[in-house]
Amino acid sequence: MERYLFVIDYQNDFVDGALGFPGAEKLDAGIAAKIRAYGEGHVLFTRDTHFDNYLDTREGRLLPIVHCIKGTPGWELYGETAAACAEVNAPAIDKLVFGMDVTDPATAAVLPAQADEIELVGLVSNICVVSNACVLQAKYPEARIIVDASLTASMDPAMHEKVLDVLEGFQVKVINREK
Repeated sequence: MERYLFVIDYQNDFVDGALGFPGAEKLDAGIAAKIRAYGEGHVLFTRDTHFDNYLDTREGRLLPIVHCIKGTPGWELYGETAAACAEVNAPAIDKLVFGMDVTDPATAAVLPAQADEIELVGLVSNICVVSNACVLQAKYPEARIIVDASLTASMDPAMHEKVLDVLEGFQVKVINREK
């Protein structure tokens, strides 16, 4: 069975930087452990990637908080998760919007040709995690898509719970959910 882990935007700016929030740092050890368990060849990670013109973009006008500027410390992966991704040689997918562009040649080059199961962890549950779950479900229509609720979060806990319901509504398996 072809199983893959996608670590979504677990970057400094989302943990303790410009858009960081309390509790995001608590996901680090669990995400790193899961990366190591999947191992080399089965882990990919996304980086929210913006440039100096961020505030002039659609997203920047709607969310006017400069974050994840390519090459800055806030753009880098956070903590033990960064170390674990390096250990398993996980390829990076730089994405300019919430969901990755699977038609971008650089992204397409690192995506698996096929997948039976895809698990997502990372930040932020109600923005980039849900967006990438949709993208991956469209790219791999027969794959089982999983979101580990214990390894994703939002700055808004109520919105986090709502998005887990939405994910389940479009046939994403949500695991490790506290109810």
